[in-house]
Amino acid sequence: MVDVGGRNPSEREAIAEGFLQMNPASLALVLEGKAGKGDVLAVARVAAIQGGKRTAELIPLCHPIPLTSLGVVIEPSSDGGGLRIEATARTWGPTGVEMEALTAVQVGLLTLYDMVKSADPAMSIGPVRLLSKRGGRQGDWQRHG
Repeated sequence: MVDVGGRNPSEREAIAEGFLQMNPASLALVLEGKAGKGDVLAVARVAAIQGGKRTAELIPLCHPIPLTSLGVVIEPSSDGGGLRIEATARTWGPTGVEMEALTAVQVGLLTLYDMVKSADPAMSIGPVRLLSKRGGRQGDWQRHG
């Protein structure tokens, strides 16, 4: 692990997003709450939060971070071809929360896939990416385009 003991704590934030492409009929099942496994969006939101909170258990050499906030939004993607998850992770500490935001997105996407796979096994996940980060030694960063 990288030694972060000498770093000054600061407010940190990371925002990540990811997509699940699916056929229109499957998307309608999810949005209408008619999927066989229940409220897909609520379960995926909770799973994403749980995944983000457990990042250090899943990613080797990742520091356990006390999150001050982890928000998850799941909505239809702008192209109408599936769902988009956005996770915003925040902390006050000596290291960033990019991995927590990215892990939250990935776990949420995998949960969505699991809950809808019987209706649409051809779904695809991706891209998953960091949109922005704030705080820390390297300063702020934002994806362009």
